[in-house]
Amino acid sequence: MATVNETLRDEGIAHAVSLDQYKLGVVRRIIALLNRSDANLTAALAEALERMPAGSFTIERLEGLLDEVRSINEAAYNQVLEALQGELRGLAGYEMQWQTNLFTATVPEPVLARFPIISISAEQIYAAAMARPFQGRLLRNWGKEIAADRMVKVRNAVRTGYLEGKTTDQIVRSIRGTRAAGYVDGFLERPRRDLASVVRTAISHTAAVARENFNTANAGIIESEDWTSTLDNKTSAPCRIRDKLPYAVGTHKPIGHKVPWLEGPGRIHFNCRSTSTPRTKSWRDLGIPIDEMTPGQRASMDGQVPADTNYAEWISRQSTERQEQVLGPVRAKMLRDGMSLEEFYSPTGAFLTLEQLRERDIKTFAKMAA
Repeated sequence: MATVNETLRDEGIAHAVSLDQYKLGVVRRIIALLNRSDANLTAALAEALERMPAGSFTIERLEGLLDEVRSINEAAYNQVLEALQGELRGLAGYEMQWQTNLFTATVPEPVLARFPIISISAEQIYAAAMARPFQGRLLRNWGKEIAADRMVKVRNAVRTGYLEGKTTDQIVRSIRGTRAAGYVDGFLERPRRDLASVVRTAISHTAAVARENFNTANAGIIESEDWTSTLDNKTSAPCRIRDKLPYAVGTHKPIGHKVPWLEGPGRIHFNCRSTSTPRTKSWRDLGIPIDEMTPGQRASMDGQVPADTNYAEWISRQSTERQEQVLGPVRAKMLRDGMSLEEFYSPTGAFLTLEQLRERDIKTFAKMAA
């Protein structure tokens, strides 16, 4: 039977995987909002450029003509930020409820009777997340910065186009990209990627604030927060070195080591996939009399650090349903049939598509038959 700390760790990892899948959906919705403004932005840009003959081009005239483009760009990012804040507000409540439900279902009843689980309102968590910077800035400032950066890219592309003697149509295509390439070949693609990184990190940031506030509120039964990294060949060096390291609840001071918490898991760098899992105190440390707990409850609440595990080991011992949720039904079956998790990735750390896996197998079988 799994101990309380083993269950908290395993469910924490599973929840982090689900959170990554949630991020993907939010990114798609947010980028779709931005994409809808691109047609209006490029139409306004083309109209502005048509009003300025190439022979009379100056930066001052360009700035004056781009007022409408600037307004469209600002409105688009305001809409994006409003939508993202709505997502984060809902996430704040969900994360706090998830933590509460997990502890209520996992910690033995005699412990809960003496240490009732304390929850915090969604509004408090959301406000705390919005008031706390990640990667050096508040969320609203990230939105303003990316919007301003996109306008800089538009202006620079126009200036370069005029200097190179390009037509208005060519300049607009260089900015928006081409339909044939899915518009990823234009200058507007980089701001999309930047926005996607901010969205993912904002979600991790909000989830981390919920975890940390929950752990602090329930510090009576929590011994430490243990850094938990997704260990695969895409794990960053800062996350790899911190995996399994314990930190004090609330202060995040290192326990038994000198590696600093910094901004914490999920925020230590953009697109961070790390999380933290709480480790509870033992029933003895909590001062619970031996006769108030059954032998099984005492064994489950031993306060011990769960045995080391990595992502491959974790996924291999999960249920079929969870494996399929994480990997998809085809890859989950491949894993159960003996394929290692590492084989799902390329040498550079890219997650291979099913078609790429099939092509690789065809080549392998062809060499075996030769």
